[in-house]
Amino acid sequence: MALDADILLDRRRLKKSVFRWRVVAVIAVVAVIVIGLAGTGVQDSVLGASGPRIVEVNIEGVIAEDPYLLDALDAIEKDSDVVGVIVRINSPGGTMVGGETLYEALMRIGETRPIVAEMGTVAASGGYMTAIAADHIIARRGTITGSIGVIFQSMNFSGTLEKLGVEPLTVKSGPLKAAPNPFEPVDDAAKSAMQGLISDMFDVFVGMVAERRDMPVATVKILADGRVYTGQQAVANGLIDALGGRREALRWLEEEAGVTSEAEVVPLEIEYPEDDLMSTILEGNLGKVLSSEGLKLDGLLAVWQPE
Repeated sequence: MALDADILLDRRRLKKSVFRWRVVAVIAVVAVIVIGLAGTGVQDSVLGASGPRIVEVNIEGVIAEDPYLLDALDAIEKDSDVVGVIVRINSPGGTMVGGETLYEALMRIGETRPIVAEMGTVAASGGYMTAIAADHIIARRGTITGSIGVIFQSMNFSGTLEKLGVEPLTVKSGPLKAAPNPFEPVDDAAKSAMQGLISDMFDVFVGMVAERRDMPVATVKILADGRVYTGQQAVANGLIDALGGRREALRWLEEEAGVTSEAEVVPLEIEYPEDDLMSTILEGNLGKVLSSEGLKLDGLLAVWQPE
């Protein structure tokens, strides 16, 4: 009888052990799923929600290449429950490539659902490039927008070095390698080469505006002399569609785009890894006050920077 009791106790212990391991296994599977979703950079508030919803995407600060944002937009594109998108823009622009990739990602989303852009205080240059990916653009009367163009900035210290008695030495494979060089005067050939780059990207930007705003290229080029416009002026010259804010954006989605009034507005929240936190701060918040010569802005720029 004692032997039977021992066997019974062993069986109970075994059952308890198996149950504990099953619980651990379930927790591990759930953890893997959560980590997998976190790897996309999108929080559960968007992917975990059910039913029709409008996703609100905030574009703030200097626009640069952001793989986490692009992954989040890709998730929106694949989510069939997303019935509309509001893109709220408060940005002076940024790099040409950053604006271009953001524009293309929004365009892909726009193939299957309506997008409305809501401009904040500033939506200029690359910020305006982002806006024209939307089907409808709204701004406040005092919004600063426009600044359609591309810029490359550098400095020349050759005069200062000469006064200090410093003579830089540069050995390069060709006359236009690393031009313009801040340590030597810029000749006509270097200026011409850089102007070619600027003109090429300017034509790309103008083409985007002409296509999305259904305007002749010649008309866009008249507007694209680098100047900025108020929201009121932008409506008058056809760069945006209407004045207003969030209420008008939702009204357009419901009345003009046919989005159900029952759709919940869900903000897109992106989780950045801790090791990318500093770069996020530099490119986002500090980018609002840093000049376009900042270390985070290399290459051709589509940015509005008042002197």
